[in-house]
Order: sequence, then C-alpha cells, then structure tokens
Amino acid sequence: MTERIAPRSGTGFTLEQDQYLHVIDPEGEQVSDLIAYNRHDIEEYLSSGRSIDYAGRLFLTEGDILYSNRSRPMLSIVRDEVGRHDFTLTPCSREMFEKLYPGEPPHHGCQGNLERAVAGYGIGADRIPIAFNVFMHVDINGETGDIRVLPPLSKPGQRVVFRAEMDLVIGLTACSAGQSNNFTYKPIDYDVTASEHFG
Repeated sequence: MTERIAPRSGTGFTLEQDQYLHVIDPEGEQVSDLIAYNRHDIEEYLSSGRSIDYAGRLFLTEGDILYSNRSRPMLSIVRDEVGRHDFTLTPCSREMFEKLYPGEPPHHGCQGNLERAVAGYGIGADRIPIAFNVFMHVDINGETGDIRVLPPLSKPGQRVVFRAEMDLVIGLTACSAGQSNNFTYKPIDYDVTASEHFG
C-alpha cells in the first residue's frame, strides 16, 4: 500500500533483505532524503563516500549500488525514471536555514525530521549521515567546483526503486529546503513491495 509523507516531514521504517522500496514524486520537483542503517547493527550506515568511490562518478542511477561505511551493499538502484540525484549535500537543518535562508522562519529541516524518524531505533542525531537525495538536482562546475542547486528533473508520478541488500532501518523525508524543490513544498509517496514492479 502506498504511503504518503506530508510536505516538510519524514518517516522511519524497516526493510527486509530483498524487499523493494519505491520512492515516488507524486506532484513533481520534490526531493526526498534517504538514509539507511543495518537493522542488526546501527553502527553500519549508508556511506556517500564509499558509494561514489566504487561507482566512479558523482551521479548514481539505475544499476548502481549504495554501500555502507563497511563497504557492504545496502541498497541497489534497480529502476530509475529520473536519472539525476545527489549524494554529496547533507540534510537541510535549522543551522543551514539560518545561514542560507536569512529572514525566513526557522525550520528544523530534513535533519530534524530524520532524527525524529529514526530515534525509536536507537539512532542519535550525530549518526545522521549524508543522505541519498532522491530527485535532487545539483549542478557542479567541472572547472571551479562551484555548485548550484537546480529544480529537480522529476515529473509527477516518476519513481526510483531500490532493492534492500540487507535488513535495514530507513529514514525518508519530503525535503524542507525551498531551493531544492523549486521553492514549493510537496509530498513524497513510497511503497514497500516484494517486486520492483508496481501496480
């Protein structure tokens, strides 16, 4: 059954090995921050550095594996209808809003939402890693290294499907940062299934 994450919020849940997680952008141009932990040992968690290193590129997509800090596969991307995501920027936070969005009302951001989502699994705030930012469009200047956060390329109803390679705890958000979502805040849908196919 498809579940909905309300705008600027998050949720936590478990995945069994070989289950499939469908992350869906129901309205388009909405980012979702995804974090993962080994359900049996939360000291093993999703690693941006390991995953990018082993893929040999910054932008991971269908056919790539998201690895843990112990270099073990956690999630495989088995279907990707968008093809552009980010795995370099940390979840938005209250401090980030203060620095990058001065004058706007403060918000705890994806960092706060992820902290709440996984707290019940014994995972503390300092254990929130760099998220796999589903649908996030970060442009990187190859000469200078400057970055620009652009509107997501995802269109309504498009999805990414992940296969769990071990038993996992998952944190998932509907991102709270305006720049990441073309300055609108929309929901994210997700579904856990026994197949990469849907519907």
